[in-house]
Amino acid sequence: MSIPFLDLKAINLSQADELQAAFQRVLQSGWFVLGQEVEQFERRFAAYCGAGHGIGVANGLDAIMLVLKAAGIGPGDEVIVPSNTFIATWLAVSYCGATPIPVEPVEATYNIDPARIAAAITPRTRAIIPVHLYGQPADMAPILALAEQHGLLVVEDAAQAHGARYRGQRTGSLGRAAAFSFYPGKNLGALGDGGGITTSDGALAERLRTYRNYGSQKKYHNQVQGYNSRLDELQAAFLSTKLAVLDEGNTLRRAIAARYTELLADIPGLLLPSVPEWAEPVWHLYVVRHPQRDRLAAALAEAGIGTIVHYPIAPHMQQAYAELGYKEGDFPIAEAIHREVLSLPIGPHMTLQQADEVALAVRRAVQCL
Repeated sequence: MSIPFLDLKAINLSQADELQAAFQRVLQSGWFVLGQEVEQFERRFAAYCGAGHGIGVANGLDAIMLVLKAAGIGPGDEVIVPSNTFIATWLAVSYCGATPIPVEPVEATYNIDPARIAAAITPRTRAIIPVHLYGQPADMAPILALAEQHGLLVVEDAAQAHGARYRGQRTGSLGRAAAFSFYPGKNLGALGDGGGITTSDGALAERLRTYRNYGSQKKYHNQVQGYNSRLDELQAAFLSTKLAVLDEGNTLRRAIAARYTELLADIPGLLLPSVPEWAEPVWHLYVVRHPQRDRLAAALAEAGIGTIVHYPIAPHMQQAYAELGYKEGDFPIAEAIHREVLSLPIGPHMTLQQADEVALAVRRAVQCL
């Protein structure tokens, strides 16, 4: 038995004919940057999310950074971020010259705790970036209420949450803007790197289109000091093709997650994901916790089961942020999560029978620890 954590080859070959057709369409067009394929994908993806505008950019990190820049956030400003997230969320803030201010998560859901955000707000706070981690939406209603009370920008980091819903509303339409990654391993993944932004703020969308293209709306006329961060035509064509089957893939992910939850529920020491009644996750990752995580991962590897740790080091403990002066113990919830989490295989490359095999291997591995 060998079950990889993720099989991108199998996922993409399932649409081989459609992807080849998309490639030929772009090749025959002779247009490769900011053309009809990008415009079409932007419209389709924005409509899918329930937002008014879509803006294709180079990657998910740029998507967050460009929203902050277009909103005028810069040196001296503070932006509230989760203490438990991938470092890209923090880096986007730093690229603007602002300071990331970490807030601990709700331990049951791993997402930023709205009850802790108010204490982190200062006169310099300009924005909040809730992350829909592992494909489960953050609790947005209290976050949006706090933001309105204090006049703060809310940017969804939806890099892992393509198609997820919060109280029936899709991620990508909840904050002032949302940032998506189309990295190949995402639920909606390109065949290379890519990112996107959704917003229903027309003025913000126009600024974002300017910032992504050298600060220019008209060639060689530059209004602001912009960036070269553009989703290319080929990736946009691939993404339009894959958007058509996104819901199908998410449905299979939900079925696999439900099978895991059923079969792993009574294993001592193994903590399973918790889903609030208002959340409809898309299960980008199925993350369990165990105090002997590394031994569990090693045992599963011996059994042929691929796993990954998302993520082994909390951002505040990374060398890249040593300048902020944080030390071990400053954010104990995030630190404990990063010590114990393990992501099991999940994705449209899998069958329910394989999910059963993974669950059995986990059960056997835990019994032998």
